[in-house]
Amino acid sequence: MTEIDSGRPVPHRALITVCAMIATLMQALDSTIANVALPYMQGSLSATWDQITWVLTSYVVAAAIMTAPVGWLAARFGRKNLFLLCLVGFTVASMLCGVAQTLPQMVAFRLLQGVFGAALVPLSQALMLDIYPPAQRGSAMAIWGMGVMVGPILGPTLGGYLTDVYNWRWVFYVNLPFGVLAVAGLALFMPRTPTNPSLRFDWTGFGVLALGLGALQMMIDRGQDKDWFTSGEIITEAVLAGLGIYLFVVHVLTAEKPFITPRIFRDVNFSASLLMMFAVGVVLLATSALLAPWLQNLGNYPVATAGLVMAPRGIGTMAAMMVAGRLSARVDPRKLMGLGLGLLVWSLWASTRWTPDVGEREMIVTLVVQGAALGFVFIPLQVVAFATLPAPLRTDGTALLSLFRNVGSAIGVSITSAMLAHNTQVLHAEIGAFVTPFNRALQAGDAATRMLDPQTALGAQMLDAMVNAQAQIIAYLDDYKLMMLTTLPALLLLFLMRRPGAASAAAKGEPTHAAVME
Repeated sequence: MTEIDSGRPVPHRALITVCAMIATLMQALDSTIANVALPYMQGSLSATWDQITWVLTSYVVAAAIMTAPVGWLAARFGRKNLFLLCLVGFTVASMLCGVAQTLPQMVAFRLLQGVFGAALVPLSQALMLDIYPPAQRGSAMAIWGMGVMVGPILGPTLGGYLTDVYNWRWVFYVNLPFGVLAVAGLALFMPRTPTNPSLRFDWTGFGVLALGLGALQMMIDRGQDKDWFTSGEIITEAVLAGLGIYLFVVHVLTAEKPFITPRIFRDVNFSASLLMMFAVGVVLLATSALLAPWLQNLGNYPVATAGLVMAPRGIGTMAAMMVAGRLSARVDPRKLMGLGLGLLVWSLWASTRWTPDVGEREMIVTLVVQGAALGFVFIPLQVVAFATLPAPLRTDGTALLSLFRNVGSAIGVSITSAMLAHNTQVLHAEIGAFVTPFNRALQAGDAATRMLDPQTALGAQMLDAMVNAQAQIIAYLDDYKLMMLTTLPALLLLFLMRRPGAASAAAKGEPTHAAVME
């Protein structure tokens, strides 16, 4: 028997904690578990590589758009009702993803999964704060934070194992037993919170924001296939994206009760943190989305081994978060972020030298450093973002940070995938121009050269495969260069941030190592 802030007893707190952590783990797991299975899904769903990445971006964009209204929905309908609805919806959508037969079906079901999954992390965090007294909230947030980190760590490894032993559909079916367990536990033991039917939601602001973000994502996803602005569809989507974002900004600045209050952006620390979160979000998911097919298609790694090779990045993130959480109160968090960004730039630069012959040890060291870099950025970033933000604005601030991270991740995956497809085509043509009868390397009389004779069907096929592989290698390196150049300007944002004072952090009455939903 335990107490919450109101003094009411909360029985079965340990069981509630376990169920909340399962919900958090499910959502975090699904952000990465499909990465190593993408090449297998690509064949089953008859999709090109840039099309199959919609499986990732559709989930992220839907989760980004639906993150913002979570606080309002919880207050309006009650946290328990919303939590149970989202868990059931997420579990059902996961099963639908597993039975999808076409790419449009998969994208639609992943959108549905993102809509329901958006609320799971903030609701589980709010629930943990509800059932633990103030003196124990620091420990509760540490437990919750570990759960959030375990998902991305286990995702590629578990996804690779399930795909190897069964097939890619099991990366979605695995959610069923956990979803049923979490729903049953929360339905029985989670305390109810009051509802407020009188609340009115800013549907205009939410609608134009969803229009702008959705159209922008569609434009980036389909631009490569439609030859960008030579296509009427891409022009239409660009206009809708610009119109939606413009109307959202105007609405925020002029409405009496806007969807997001404009005074939140007057806090320089918070505004700079939003930009940095976006920049790091671009790298966060794109690096994982690129690495999985690189390992399998160019490195010839089995799917299970590819998942294991990707796991060290998550371990590096976990270790760095534990260290950064302890140091943020003692060391200037801007210095920790500078260290993290420096390590991130180095890891991306090291990745620009990778070829299929790169050793596993070098690859794992680079991935551990990359994971540690993200950990050293995320925890201090939360401290700086909320250090000077007024307490009433923290809930909106939490939603905005999550929104910018998710949108950055979706745009990062889309742009790097589009660049990969475009550059592979361009480089294939450039390298292929040297495959002529006048190339002396093809004029030798040995057996190997005769096998590569472009005048025979087998020789032409083998030459094309070799040229395509070399074009892909260079195209991947170009993507890593782009992400490195995207990260470098984020270092300048550190000069806009003010160091949070100990008194400021204490005045907020919250743990300095995590931004929490009130």
